[in-house]
Amino acid sequence: MQEAAIRVVDKINSPEDVKKLNYEEMNLLASEIRDLIIKKVNAVGGHFGPNLGIVETTIAMHYVFNSPVDKIVFDVSHQCYPHKILTGRKEGFTNPETYHKYTGYTAPEESDHDLFKVGHTSTSISLATGLAKGRDIIGGKENIIALIGDGSLTGGEALEGLNNAAVLGSNIIIVINDNDMSIAENQGGICEHLTKLRNSNGKTEDNFFKSLGFEYHYVSEGHNIEKLIETFSQVKDTDHPVIVHIHTLKGKGFEPAMINKEPFHWILPGTLDRLNDTPALSEEDYNSLTKDYLLKKVSEGMPIVAINAATPGVFGWDKTFREKMGSHYVDVGIAEQQAVAMASGIAKRGGKAVMGVMSSFIQRTYDQLSQDLALNNSPATLLVFWGGISSADATHLCTFDIPLVSNIPNIIYLAPTCKEEYLKMLDLSVKQNDYPVAIRVPMELISTGEEDNTDYSVLNKFQLKEQGEKVAIIGLGSFFEKAKELKETLKSKMGINATLINPKFITGLDKDLLNNLKANHSLVVTLEDGELDGGFGEKITRFYGNSDMKVLNYGALKEFTDRTPLEELYQRYHLTSELIIDDIQQIL
Repeated sequence: MQEAAIRVVDKINSPEDVKKLNYEEMNLLASEIRDLIIKKVNAVGGHFGPNLGIVETTIAMHYVFNSPVDKIVFDVSHQCYPHKILTGRKEGFTNPETYHKYTGYTAPEESDHDLFKVGHTSTSISLATGLAKGRDIIGGKENIIALIGDGSLTGGEALEGLNNAAVLGSNIIIVINDNDMSIAENQGGICEHLTKLRNSNGKTEDNFFKSLGFEYHYVSEGHNIEKLIETFSQVKDTDHPVIVHIHTLKGKGFEPAMINKEPFHWILPGTLDRLNDTPALSEEDYNSLTKDYLLKKVSEGMPIVAINAATPGVFGWDKTFREKMGSHYVDVGIAEQQAVAMASGIAKRGGKAVMGVMSSFIQRTYDQLSQDLALNNSPATLLVFWGGISSADATHLCTFDIPLVSNIPNIIYLAPTCKEEYLKMLDLSVKQNDYPVAIRVPMELISTGEEDNTDYSVLNKFQLKEQGEKVAIIGLGSFFEKAKELKETLKSKMGINATLINPKFITGLDKDLLNNLKANHSLVVTLEDGELDGGFGEKITRFYGNSDMKVLNYGALKEFTDRTPLEELYQRYHLTSELIIDDIQQIL
């Protein structure tokens, strides 16, 4: 019986093993790594194109540099799969039973080769400047390498990092992985400058990086391991700041991902198995509702501008939608701060700015929300998608937007429970001129089939959905369904006909309604799909603080969870009807 051939990757257990390879073996290793990534990501989902495009660069870096003594910082870190394979974690890619063992981002608890836990963008250069300064102040000698790509240079922190790295006066090596893409197409002047550098083979006199003071190297063949090693060897142990600009192809090695880069940035499990399937008819969801609404208003002549920061896929703002919107659509690149400030400016000048943002990413623009938008009371609309408790990585949790947004003065934060409420809220927001409005878009589309007659211009009026007694249940937004379920369980288990309330407003309290509850209720229960600390429920608790009313708040604890199953979190947070009723029994 013929023995199976031993793969190069089978011999790699650390970067030291990479240094023993010749060029032929390294090219074989690159091919094998791609195969592992394709199989794993298709099985469990994850970042596809970014990882396929960085394989040779990662091999070359580990061949030349001496990790973990030399420090490699990955921007976003959604291109760290090859790095994990080479640094002792290949079982997370070779064995389907351990596919879930390692997170999709760099994680210091997994390996000494990972410096930071990161998943948001534009941070690597700034983090690297700190490492370099720390090294210099204690007399260290190691190389500090920051890898940045996928459009991350458009983020403000990346430019702040470049500004400081340029005058560091010591070793820092910034590798720009230029694949002419962000998640969608790259945008803006920096993108155009990178194109100019590529077209001139790095030789144009108009070189932004040289102007800042960096030594600049360009590698046109970003998948040529020999050329990469040659360049990295030249800059290793440098005593001044260096830029290595490499031209790569996102999705390298998998033709559909190379041709159609945007949808292959991140894929769901089984995506590759369905490539030849006939596309299913799209079902109505909040993405389609939003797109249809915006396109309709533009066609009617409303001066709407849809804005996003390099993540159009989160809201389903696909190429067809973007093309139909034309000049009414702006992608600012990875720059949520710019997006919010721009939205404020558009609104101030009479336009109707509608910004889409993922809950996890709105954290990057807190100051602009407060100063540029709210302090100036600019009537822009923010649509916050994916907010809620989930089993996501620690880097992409979406539980913090309610405390963040709802405690800024002037912003009205709304929580629809269904299609009809969402469309009514969106319509009110784009037509009014009095204040900024944020809407927390639910994940699951529910339609009541009934027209929403709420006048949202009358602020902070909760909807008394069903009158009861003794216990009042307030279910915010997507957790209104949990509130309905709790009401039914409470009736069947304890014989209590609870009052059911849909607050709709996150940022204010209906004091009249809450005061009226005191007459025949002794307990108020709040449910919210987000962090409790600083959240909606605590505002209710504070309102009743000097009264006899007891309050139970249910939501997420203040913690960073990491790929924790949702069922486990709901148990931990007592977010099941049975556990809540146990608590109610103890109170009553």
